[in-house]
Amino acid sequence: MTRTELHDAPSLPALFARAAVTARGRGGDLPDSRLARTGVTADPAQLAGYARVCGFGLTDVLPPTFPHVLAFPLQVALMSDRSFPLALVGLVHVRNRIDVLRPIGTGEALDLEVWAERFATHRAGATVDLCASVTAGGEEVWRGRSTYLARKVTAPDGAPASETDVEVGALPDGTIRWRVPDDIGRRYAKVSGDVNPIHMSSLTAKALGFKRAIAHGMWVKARALAALEGRLPSAMSVDVAFRKPLFLPSTVTLATAPAHPGGWDVAVRNSTTGTEHLLGAVRPL
Repeated sequence: MTRTELHDAPSLPALFARAAVTARGRGGDLPDSRLARTGVTADPAQLAGYARVCGFGLTDVLPPTFPHVLAFPLQVALMSDRSFPLALVGLVHVRNRIDVLRPIGTGEALDLEVWAERFATHRAGATVDLCASVTAGGEEVWRGRSTYLARKVTAPDGAPASETDVEVGALPDGTIRWRVPDDIGRRYAKVSGDVNPIHMSSLTAKALGFKRAIAHGMWVKARALAALEGRLPSAMSVDVAFRKPLFLPSTVTLATAPAHPGGWDVAVRNSTTGTEHLLGAVRPL
């Protein structure tokens, strides 16, 4: 295993551009490498913008999904490197689990480390997990696992089956309704750095096989958690499956149900058709 420490956050637009021009000819297995940064603190302006776009209140604690934003540039650097077997542009986020091991203060210095694992077969192609660990003072305080799907790609021989489903209990019809505007992909990209073309406009999304731009899965997840703010465990796991793309613009509903002890089941659905965009489970740790 090779561990490389970066002194600054990589430029995400540059990484996506590099990934686009090196997309052809990739293959092989996952690289045995990790990328890291140390002493990272949240930028107050970025944090405020993120909270505003996702619906969180401003407190002295990071939103539970914000460490993903801090680790994401490292993950993109890993995926855009020529050694990574899948083309970054067009990858679809199909599952995400985060573990908040304790509340993280907004001013805490954090050490980040990311790596890839579990190249797996999927009925529509192949998936890979991008993992992240966040520590403070030598103590792990947050970890994440993002499962990405590469359509029409074959995983290596002997690869396990992909695990993209999340089990939840029965959920009622949603009582909270959101109008998701057509610019939410660009607005979330501005505060998160995720400028994957499938989220930016219908024109760029169509070039990659989608009928319209789709919302970032991590925005949908953050927006659902923001609706439960004040009722979430202080230490928790949040495991969600991104089931069907949320095309922009759309109107959706949020359904929630208590899952004892102290957890929640959640679903985000299209308000007209009932199509599930997100299905997730919040559980205390």
